[in-house]
Amino acid sequence: MPKNFNLGNIKLDLPRVVVLVLLGLNLVAGWFVFSPLGGSAQDMEAQLSALRGQAKERKVSLDRTKKLTTNMDRGRKEGDDFVATYFLSRPTTYSTVVDEVTSMAKRAGVRVKEHGFVEDPVEGSDELSMLSINGNYEGTYADLLHFLREVDKAPRLVIIEALSASPQQGTGVLNINMRANTFIREAPLMVVAENGGVAR
Repeated sequence: MPKNFNLGNIKLDLPRVVVLVLLGLNLVAGWFVFSPLGGSAQDMEAQLSALRGQAKERKVSLDRTKKLTTNMDRGRKEGDDFVATYFLSRPTTYSTVVDEVTSMAKRAGVRVKEHGFVEDPVEGSDELSMLSINGNYEGTYADLLHFLREVDKAPRLVIIEALSASPQQGTGVLNINMRANTFIREAPLMVVAENGGVAR
């Protein structure tokens, strides 16, 4: 004879309660079989495929960023090398300019008369200035062409801004006026040596 439980006015039949509990548990288990927590095998395969796609996209993006960083580092080094090679450092600016321009003129057979200098800051830079050189010379047309070739091969960056030549009456000699620009770096460049040290 089944036992009955009396909870106030409610009578519970134990076997029925057990059957109902087991039925409820079977329904829950059936739900998880047809609809697992992580999704079906197809859902999980789709998620895995999407994750692989994202990983591939991120690897491509990372490789692109590494390449860009490498190019930026190379560009910075080449820029620093260019400035160190072609721009004058502040302590030796005027003597170097005068020596180099005078040497170029002598090699070309041009006679140097006088030089004037004007220095202006380069807009947007605290470390660079532009030095304008205004020079007067005398020489033949062939000497002038030779002088221009020498300026073109100068060890520093020299930009000819203006050039005028007027003949001296009956001599075959030209009065030459040239305005050229070169650049000065205010502070010594910091160059990282291969061993990790810093060179100037």
